[in-house]
Amino acid sequence: MKAVVTGGAGFIGTNLIKQLLINGDEVVSLDNYSTGLIENEQDGCEYTNVDITSDRDFSDTLDKEKPDVIFHLAALARIQPSLRYPKPALEVNFNGTLNVLEWARYNDVQVIYAGSSSKHHGVFNSPYAWSKYGGEQLCELYSKIYDLNTTICRFYNVYGKHHLRTGDYATVLGIFEQQYLDKETLTITADGEQRRDFTHVEDIVDALIRCVGKDFRAEEFELGTGINYSINELADMFGDYPRKYIPERKGEYPETLCVDENAHNKLGWEPKKSITKYVSKWLEANGKTK
Repeated sequence: MKAVVTGGAGFIGTNLIKQLLINGDEVVSLDNYSTGLIENEQDGCEYTNVDITSDRDFSDTLDKEKPDVIFHLAALARIQPSLRYPKPALEVNFNGTLNVLEWARYNDVQVIYAGSSSKHHGVFNSPYAWSKYGGEQLCELYSKIYDLNTTICRFYNVYGKHHLRTGDYATVLGIFEQQYLDKETLTITADGEQRRDFTHVEDIVDALIRCVGKDFRAEEFELGTGINYSINELADMFGDYPRKYIPERKGEYPETLCVDENAHNKLGWEPKKSITKYVSKWLEANGKTK
């Protein structure tokens, strides 16, 4: 199998590419490195620097590669940057998805789309939430009108190796890790009682790969553990460590929790990783004294 991974130099894309290479697949990454990192590149994968919003350059690249499946992960993720800079978030997340689907319909190639659990918390709360939901609607449109094989995988608060620790697109756990390494106080927004369903990237990758070769028409899969923790509880996992509270941020929501079992029923998928065990092992590896 030959797979194209958009956003292949990013957090989830890198983990996906690692597993595809282990499986013996041929893999091509398409990334413009706006948030992806050169140091994430894996031996055995072909990396191409391309902007998926440039329809001509993007389609020319896909014409050359001729993949069997496209994992469309490229996006400007996170709510807060999209509130400050809505135009790039909308262009990359919506128009980029449109370009992927348009090429796929002419070439009859399966598209596995990275959705977001933000759909369940108000698609008009941020440009990010709307753009990711808009991508889902495009998948449904192309499946219904053009009979294109598409799958929508909604991610719940992904963490794990290669997640970003600094910058606008850092994950909350990544931020905590960096603050811990720098011996800085953990920063918690609002009262810290907002709850998140943290899902390990290896479980996400497992679900994505299980979608390959299935004949779906905008089938929706919720990829979460079904267990959530407050941000205060996440901070507690770092032990008796100082923390401070900062003002609530616009666009955030009180809770994420996966309750849908479609991925279990149709993919045979079960998340196996625990964030409590992950943090414990991470602390042991980074010098926490018992």
